[in-house]
Amino acid sequence: MKKNIRVLEVIDSLGWCGTKEQTYLITKYLSDYFDVELALAFDHKEMVEKLNGKVPLRFYEKDTGSKRRFDLKNYIRLYRIINSGDYDVVVANSSWAFNYVRAVYPFLKKKPKIVAMRRSGYIPSYFSKRFKYSIADKIVVVSKDVADQLKKAGFFPEKLVVIESGIDLSRFKPVSQYRESVRKELGIGEDEKVFINVANWQPWRKGQDVLLKAFKKLNCENCRLVLVGRGTDSQEAKDMIKSFNLDKKVLTLGFRTDVDRLLQGADFFVLASNSEGIAGALLQAMASGKVVLSTLAGGIGEYLKDGINGFAVDVGDVDGMAEKMQKMLSLSDEEYRKISQQAVKTANRYSIQNTVKKWVDLIQELTGRNSANIS
Repeated sequence: MKKNIRVLEVIDSLGWCGTKEQTYLITKYLSDYFDVELALAFDHKEMVEKLNGKVPLRFYEKDTGSKRRFDLKNYIRLYRIINSGDYDVVVANSSWAFNYVRAVYPFLKKKPKIVAMRRSGYIPSYFSKRFKYSIADKIVVVSKDVADQLKKAGFFPEKLVVIESGIDLSRFKPVSQYRESVRKELGIGEDEKVFINVANWQPWRKGQDVLLKAFKKLNCENCRLVLVGRGTDSQEAKDMIKSFNLDKKVLTLGFRTDVDRLLQGADFFVLASNSEGIAGALLQAMASGKVVLSTLAGGIGEYLKDGINGFAVDVGDVDGMAEKMQKMLSLSDEEYRKISQQAVKTANRYSIQNTVKKWVDLIQELTGRNSANIS
C-alpha cells in the first residue's frame, strides 16, 4: 500500500555527530509511517552504510568545507530534488541544511511544509530570524530549556515544538560481555578506574579543556580517561593533553562506530559541555548503566538529577567536577548499582520510538492527513 505522506529529511556536510545520529535514527524509523527520503552530501559513507536500501537517498551537496556554501550547484541539485519530489514536508536537520532549503524555497512550484531544527538556545540574529526562520511552519527544539530560551527572546513562540532527541535502546543497554575485551584492546588493567567522554573535539563547546583540568586535579594513580569522538586523536588534542602532563593517562580514540561497546569497558561517563541541546551521548551512557557526571548545559538538567541517577555540576566548574569524580570513585557497589538502575530507568523514557511518535504527530498536524500506514 502506498503511504500517503511524503517527507524529505535534509542534512548537510560529511562526518558524524549527534545531529547526524538523530537524522539517521529519525529517518529510519519515520519511514515505517511515511514515504521518507533523505537528501545528503555525496560520499557520506556512514549514512550510506546505515540507510542504503532502507530509504531512498538523494545526493545534492559536494562538501568542500566552508566553500560549499558558495557552490551554486549544491543549491540547484537540492532545488531539483525538492521540486520533483512532490514532498508534503521538508525537514532541515541543521542550521546549514536550513540555509540550503531557505535559498531554494522561493523557486519551488509546490510549497511543502517546512520544519527547521534548533538544537541549542543560541538566539539567531534579527536578520536570520526574519529572513530565514520566518518561512518555517514549525521549529523543533530538542529540550524544554531550549524552547524557554527562544520564547523569552520572542523567537516565534507560536512555532516552537519540543521533541526530545531519542536513543536506540537496542544498542545502548547494560551488558557486561565487552568489558574484558575492550580493556584488553586499550591496554587497561582490570584494577584501573576508567572515565570515558564521548564528544567530538570542540573544547569551546564540549569543554574537553575543563574535563582535562578536573581529571588533573583528581590526581588518581589508577585512573584513566578515554576520549572518543572525531578529532580527539588530532594533534591539537594531543598537544592539550600533553600540556597537562596527562599523555600517559589519557587515551584518544578518535571517531569510533562501536561507542556502545566502548562504554561497557568504562566505569564512569563524564561530559563537560558548555553548550548542549539534550546531550544524546549522555543519555546513551545512562542507558548503558554507567554512573555519569555532566555539566548542566542546555536541557541536561531536565533529566539528570544529582546524586540520584548520576552527578551534576555547573558549566565550567572545574573544582566541582573534580570533587564529583572523586565521589564517584568512592561509591560502594550498592550505591553504584542504585544510581545505575535509576540512570537506565531515566534513559528509557528517551527511546527513539517515543521521539518518532512525536514526529508522526507533528507531520500529521502539518499536513492535516493521516498516513495510510498508521493504525
